[in-house]
Amino acid sequence: MTDESRKEEILINVTPSEVRAALLENGVLQEVHIERSARRGVISNIYKGRVSRVLPGMQAAFVDIGLQRTAFLHVSDIVRAKNGDESEELPNIRDLVKEGAEVLVQVVKDPLGNKGARLTTFVSLPSRHRVLLPEGDAVGVSARIEVEEERERLRGLVEELLEEAGLTCGAIVRTVAEGAEIDELRADLKFLVKLWAVVQERCSNSPVKTLVHEDLSLPLRVLRDLVTVDVEHILVDSEQDFEAMQEFARTFLPTVAPMLELYKR
Repeated sequence: MTDESRKEEILINVTPSEVRAALLENGVLQEVHIERSARRGVISNIYKGRVSRVLPGMQAAFVDIGLQRTAFLHVSDIVRAKNGDESEELPNIRDLVKEGAEVLVQVVKDPLGNKGARLTTFVSLPSRHRVLLPEGDAVGVSARIEVEEERERLRGLVEELLEEAGLTCGAIVRTVAEGAEIDELRADLKFLVKLWAVVQERCSNSPVKTLVHEDLSLPLRVLRDLVTVDVEHILVDSEQDFEAMQEFARTFLPTVAPMLELYKR
């Protein structure tokens, strides 16, 4: 091979029971990701719900988000103790939510048996290098990044980019960000800011009990997490997923859209 530079391609195979994604580098398999249809839950999905009942004795509320059972929202998932002090007394939940109120919530635990889903109002939006915390106020770094100098470098870059964008939210730097340069992190933040704007707009324009943002399917997570400057093309053998990936790329990752190709053979 005369050109020794990395040439990567992504293959996505869709069947009724599962989706498989493979990352190849110079024709050699590097990663495989599998998502089975039966295993997809509602964790990380964002809903516009309505408070159906407030229970002061439990410091909790039941929220109707359109699922079979009403979901559960505890006071600790509406307001956080300062400095993580769990002994701090939290406000009465009646001072935070009222019956009939509309709330934007995210699922943190799937329904189980006769229990509804567990919710939080602290929305988190993941991307390749970080998790954006719109209601947060600090930057954290994955514990798996162990070198202190790298941890501080990444924290400083993310804080700088948040300030540059005029944002006062929080973020968590993911393990995959280790070694990332500022341009990669800037592109990452641009994607997240646009996604949060889309979520807010959909919430404003949607009726209650609406799924505002669904946790991304594997083909869309591939676009978000696996595409680098070394990827030359992405083949997918499902027309439906191909169209969904095109729409996602046009909205959030316009430079990726030309890489997509529907595989018909």
